Amino acid sequence: MITADRPAPAPAPAPERKRAAPRGSNSDETTRARAVALVIGPLNREHGLGYLVAAVILAGVIQIALGALGVAKLMRFVPRSVMVGFVNALAILIFMAQVPEMTHVPWAVYPLIAVGLALMVFFPKVTMVIPAPLVSIVILTVITLAAGIAVPTVGDKGDLPSSLPVPGLPDVPFTMMESLMTAKLVDDITDTHSSKTRESIGQGIANIVTGFFGGMGGCAMIGQTMINVKVSGARTRLSTFLAGAFLMVLCIVFGPVVSDIPMAALVAVMVMVSFDWHSIAPKTLKRMPAGEIAVMVITVAVVVATSNLAIGVVVGSITAMVIFAKRVAHFANVTAHAAPDGGQVVYSVTGELFFASSNDLVGQFNYAGDPDKVVIDLTDAHIWDASSVAALDAIETKYKQRGKTVEIIGLNTPSADLHDKLSGELASH
Repeated sequence: MITADRPAPAPAPAPERKRAAPRGSNSDETTRARAVALVIGPLNREHGLGYLVAAVILAGVIQIALGALGVAKLMRFVPRSVMVGFVNALAILIFMAQVPEMTHVPWAVYPLIAVGLALMVFFPKVTMVIPAPLVSIVILTVITLAAGIAVPTVGDKGDLPSSLPVPGLPDVPFTMMESLMTAKLVDDITDTHSSKTRESIGQGIANIVTGFFGGMGGCAMIGQTMINVKVSGARTRLSTFLAGAFLMVLCIVFGPVVSDIPMAALVAVMVMVSFDWHSIAPKTLKRMPAGEIAVMVITVAVVVATSNLAIGVVVGSITAMVIFAKRVAHFANVTAHAAPDGGQVVYSVTGELFFASSNDLVGQFNYAGDPDKVVIDLTDAHIWDASSVAALDAIETKYKQRGKTVEIIGLNTPSADLHDKLSGELASH
């Protein structure tokens, strides 16, 4: 169900044919601003196609190894706000990649893009049987051909392959995260659960095979996946297989027809399907907590600034963890209940005790004014880490220095085990 960003092998040069910017140029790197493509441009430019093919095969091996080790399960720690930021940041990069197709072009390109966007918006209101992107591409292609409108086409970007590739070995000396984000997004859209380990291993195998056939390799492509899932209504992995098979047939059998598709049609499709429009709607933003919005904005800003999806996801996840820790830290409360005879005081502690909340715990006791007997009731609390145990030790120490006794009660089993194991063994505060 996830559509991979896996272009066909580079065709042989055709003389006197207008081509796209060479791999590794600024235009190409912007156009392929995705996880794999950000690497292959400079690699191909500096070391040649042989090293590119070897890198693709090695990347496949690494993907299989990471999948087998279960590293893909770490995706559960990526918050939804980071995922939404990731999608919208990628959408911005995709939009920026379309800008060259909208500058220094014939005036007819602009109304064509407008018509394409209108079809993408309004055609689904008429029927959902036929995908709106397909309708947009077909109609714009027919208009340009029938009216003889001279605009940039797919064929202007280079020759499409006319035959299947053959396997081979890379000509090199043999010396020795977008995908999972996309998979998680598809899970949310379709209300299904996919194995991230299987995704990693499967794409690793695909990259190895692609490398031996001289392909660029790749990972999940959010734009095509959204077309496949949200617009076309795909729900099973058969849709991915059919999309790949159909693309192969289009390139090899119907190459001349595909070459006539105006770039304006593709620009309209990519701009429309890339953004998560619901996530940035004013109505949605008003309901979201400020922290969630901050995480999304930071993720978008970092990805766009660095053109590196991994850095954006890491920074966004760390920001989300900091905001979460700060929020949960305020849930730890301490309430004092003095005995009628004034002989003892009971402090009821509620909430989660960990490094962020326990730092404030020590300051919530009246060490000088409390009676000689102090009871700390942790029935409604949970101890998560050594910082909390150290804080409780510090409280006991402060009372003992004043000749007062402290009794800790109400610990649940995990908290009691951790407290018994670490209490008295940590450095005093």
